[in-house]
Order: sequence, then structure tokens, then C-alpha cells
Amino acid sequence: MRLQIRRVYEGPDPQDGIRILVDRLWPRGIAKERLIHDQWVREIAPSTELRKWYGHQPARFEEFRRRYLQELQTEPKAGLVRDVQRAAEHQPITLLTATKDVDHSAAAVLAEILGTLTRPARPADLGSLR
Repeated sequence: MRLQIRRVYEGPDPQDGIRILVDRLWPRGIAKERLIHDQWVREIAPSTELRKWYGHQPARFEEFRRRYLQELQTEPKAGLVRDVQRAAEHQPITLLTATKDVDHSAAAVLAEILGTLTRPARPADLGSLR
């Protein structure tokens, strides 16, 4: 599986595969018809409450990560994670985000869980996601 994260403000790359926008809000300054993407899966993004609480403050990232991982284990987000995972088994996936600090973003947490889920599952692995 090849999975990467790109900012929406970067141009597309031929190696991107399926380009999935994973932000809840549409990126500022980009017309909908100008963003090259295959899907916008806004429902997979953190809840509005969690997103507002986090406010992109790196000091809150670990707690944000923990809470977002919990959200990703509940429906309907868990089903969307499985859908992206299935797609990633067959072709490259690029998660798109408008976030400036990609390393401390919801897209990074989503990439983390997708990377974990696409390895052959062992009981120890599954316990770490709960």
C-alpha cells in the first residue's frame, strides 16, 4: 500500500493515485471546480467539537490524536476508514488537507490508522487501536 498526505495547495503528482480530501470544511481560497480530487469524504474528519477544541495547537496534539482515534472507531467513521483501506489495497491513495502543519493534523492521524489497519492484523495490533 502506498499512502501519502499532501496539502491541497500543492499541485497534483502523477503518482498520487486516488486523491481524497479529508477535511470537514472546504479549503479557503480554492474554487470547488479547481481542486483536483476524486472524492471529498468530509464525514471522516474529526467532529466539529473536537476540531474546534484542538484549534491546531501542537501542545494539544496527543490528546487530539487519542480522541480522534476513538472517533474513527465508531460508525459511520469506521466504515469510511474501511472504505479508504479497501481502496488503498489496490492503488495509491493521497489524503488531501488544507492544514499547514501536516504532521499535527487529522490527516496524519488518519494515515496512521490506515497504515496500521492495512498490515496483517495480529491480536496485539488490534488492541492498540482501542
